[in-house]
Amino acid sequence: MVLSFLFLILFGTALLRMPWVNHSDGLTWTDALFTSTSAVCVTGLTVVPTSGFNLWGQLSILLLIQLGALGIMTLTSSFLLAVKGKLSLRHRMSFSHLSENINLNDATFVLKSILKITLISETAGFLLLTLGFHRQGLAWRDALYQGLFHSISAFCNAGFSPYDQSLTGTHWLVKLTTTLLIITGGIGYFVIVDLLHRRRKRGVSIHTRVVLTVTAVLIIGGMILIYFFEKGETGWLDAFFQSVTTRTAGFNTVDLTALHDTTIFLFLILMFIGASPGSTGGGIKTTTFFIMIYAIISVLKGKQTVVYRHRSISSRTILKAFATAISYFIVLSAGTLLLMDMEGAPLKESLFEAVSAMGTVGLSLGLTPMLGTAGKWIIIILMFIGRLGPASFALATSVKRKEIKIHYPEAEIY
Repeated sequence: MVLSFLFLILFGTALLRMPWVNHSDGLTWTDALFTSTSAVCVTGLTVVPTSGFNLWGQLSILLLIQLGALGIMTLTSSFLLAVKGKLSLRHRMSFSHLSENINLNDATFVLKSILKITLISETAGFLLLTLGFHRQGLAWRDALYQGLFHSISAFCNAGFSPYDQSLTGTHWLVKLTTTLLIITGGIGYFVIVDLLHRRRKRGVSIHTRVVLTVTAVLIIGGMILIYFFEKGETGWLDAFFQSVTTRTAGFNTVDLTALHDTTIFLFLILMFIGASPGSTGGGIKTTTFFIMIYAIISVLKGKQTVVYRHRSISSRTILKAFATAISYFIVLSAGTLLLMDMEGAPLKESLFEAVSAMGTVGLSLGLTPMLGTAGKWIIIILMFIGRLGPASFALATSVKRKEIKIHYPEAEIY
């Protein structure tokens, strides 16, 4: 899986250096690699403005976003499914290992659903966004292009935009449609499949309940806090938009550099948590955050087990959640320190760019376009780890699970 994404990034780098792709400011190999990594990892950070690319360059970025969001493994399995009509046991096992909630027999069904959900969501978003851009004053031809680009970028939680100011000053329909696309792409394919196909049979799963609950709390809570921290200077729609997009998408409707430090700190928390498993977003994931909080509450209450809705959460799942979050934190700390040391950047900007890169968010306080070669490579590595790290960790712990038959006496550590 890692090699597949790496190959796609290198393919995208070569594609952006083709003779038919031009950029108004010129494009070095490092800048092409950075842009390709950001697109494949659906991050949205840029060292050169997307508006500077010609049509072929922007379409190349759009292709990389779509392929990166679906995932090489999912896409390969989908092609095999289309050609052969069914998946082999080996491919179904590989796909199901990415989510422990998927039964081997459901893998083919889920793959078909993923493609259908992507096509329907992006088509509906394309139509609404086109109407919104047209009402904003664009001609139908330009509105159609902007609608297409932003629908794919929003659903894939990529954050790329042909506009240098992102979606600042756009029509309310554009903002609202973008948030809906981001939420749909961010809650995860498995939740959508569960809601559409299993609700009438046996009710939604615990996983779906957790994802929807945490997502709603983060969006509503984030919106209220952003409005409160900005003391009403940011409207409710913009507060709602930033609460949604901060967790993974990277679009912005306000000038981030003009926000208060309390709001920036809130953004860091939301970016760190990120989206949900099986989605196009990054971060430690909403379920990881939920398990950690619920485990801490259970410990404070003196409980020996963690129980949610009459279902116990295994100690293995709890350990994996904390291991994921702490590993994330260690890599982020290293990336922040390296940016401060090699680029001489301030702490706030370095930390914000590092969290945004590893969370595959794409928001920036203006540091990324000013980075030197060393800083660009640091961000490239953070984006790559942020996109593939959690999935690789899940695969490794699932495949290499071993039963321990020797039990040692417990040790007390104070």
